[in-house]
Amino acid sequence: MDLKAVHHVGLVVRDLDRSIYFYHDLLGLPFANEPTPWFEGPELEKGVGVPGAKLRQVSLWVGPASTMEMIEYADRADDDSGPIPNNSLGAAHVCFLVDDIEAKKAELEGKGVEFYSDVNVVDEGPLAGWRWCYFSDPDGLALELVE
Repeated sequence: MDLKAVHHVGLVVRDLDRSIYFYHDLLGLPFANEPTPWFEGPELEKGVGVPGAKLRQVSLWVGPASTMEMIEYADRADDDSGPIPNNSLGAAHVCFLVDDIEAKKAELEGKGVEFYSDVNVVDEGPLAGWRWCYFSDPDGLALELVE
């Protein structure tokens, strides 16, 4: 069976309501489903591989066929002191395709979003023509815009 597309990207967040504000209200991603109530149970524990799992989630549309799922666990691991640095094994980022990176960056900066740098331009090599910049969500998770 062939892989057809990325259905969704899932992120674990500290505070689902704060993340909804950032991704829905600031970035403008529409709801694919409303936030769930807390749920738990042996099937969930087994399904996510987390003993005692209790979580709630929301999914937001990114384009016509993909979603971002955000999950808040009631009890995260004790060593959960912050996001994984971008150069660590297991680190990930989500990249949003935009038509006008300068305009989108300026719009988000006007809403208080801080970017790591100015827009970066790739002039040569296999990524020639890319214009990109990184920023973080409220939990410090890496996000990117690309044109």
